[in-house]
Amino acid sequence: MNQRGESRRHIGQMREAAVAAKAEAGRTSDPEERGRLERKARQLVFDSEQESMMAAGDIYPAE
Repeated sequence: MNQRGESRRHIGQMREAAVAAKAEAGRTSDPEERGRLERKARQLVFDSEQESMMAAGDIYPAE
């Protein structure tokens, strides 16, 4: 698989993990665990968006 396809696959995995974490947060009754899972989901979405923009050439990593 080429680098672009690998990047796309990784971005998709991060987005799927974010959806799973958000769903799990909705099922838990522990407020601390819910908060942790919601933060994890937000971070995964942010990271996937950043990686997507880098792959598209919209932003460049800090040197």
